[in-house]
Amino acid sequence: MTSIAVVNQKGGVGKTTVVLGLASAAAHRGIETLVVDVDPQGNATSGLAVFEPTRSIDSVLAEESPGGIESVMETTGWPHDSGRRPLVAASSPTLAAREPQLANDPLGAQDRLSLAMHGCSVPLILVDCPPSLGLLTINALFAVDAVMVVTEPGAWAVDGVGRMLQTINRIQTRRLDGGPEVKGIAINKLGRTRDGRYWHEQLDSAYPGQCLPPVHLRAAVSEAAAQSRPIHTLGSRSGVVEAACEFDVLLDSLLETTNTGGFSHPGAIRQGET
Repeated sequence: MTSIAVVNQKGGVGKTTVVLGLASAAAHRGIETLVVDVDPQGNATSGLAVFEPTRSIDSVLAEESPGGIESVMETTGWPHDSGRRPLVAASSPTLAAREPQLANDPLGAQDRLSLAMHGCSVPLILVDCPPSLGLLTINALFAVDAVMVVTEPGAWAVDGVGRMLQTINRIQTRRLDGGPEVKGIAINKLGRTRDGRYWHEQLDSAYPGQCLPPVHLRAAVSEAAAQSRPIHTLGSRSGVVEAACEFDVLLDSLLETTNTGGFSHPGAIRQGET
């Protein structure tokens, strides 16, 4: 199992659209993927075409639930031509009230998601985190093998990424395994403008060797999310092929240093699964 949290404490940078793009890329190549939506807004859940989930990730955060993640997973509503449809551990509005309850646990509740994910058999897990550094995000950082910071090329992006990396470093000092590994910084919504190039260069300069291949600003990405469809199935619309390719490259960048046995073969799809 490889698990990756997608984070930034700032809203509006497109974390969820990146998670959905990565899930689409994984589905397209036959990788069994679970999206864990710990953002109370639930945009990843609805983006996966799950509008009335029958269960929620909140139930395994309410108390210690070793291995409980598999009891809250369900198949997404993406079309059958998307490849291996992802699974989702859906968000719920009750997550907003869960965070203060976690804070009141006298023994500390930062590892409840880690306990729930223990022993999960899904090869790839993507965790969509809320735009904050609260206990839901902290739970994700204690649970995953790796983390990717998503930002957009704009003013204060360098400082925002720096604060996020400081938080990750604090988690690394508290985890016995030194995790999570920082996979890199994904620069999302990169426009083909002088301003976009300038801030991209600033991020590259501030974090040399850490910036992943960018995802450009394209209407097709927003359209896919709005239609609750994977980007790889939007057909011949303008920018679709280019956007899908960028998410393919980004997924490769995340997986290249991990043991990806069984990941790249569409033939790995289980018998009878669509």
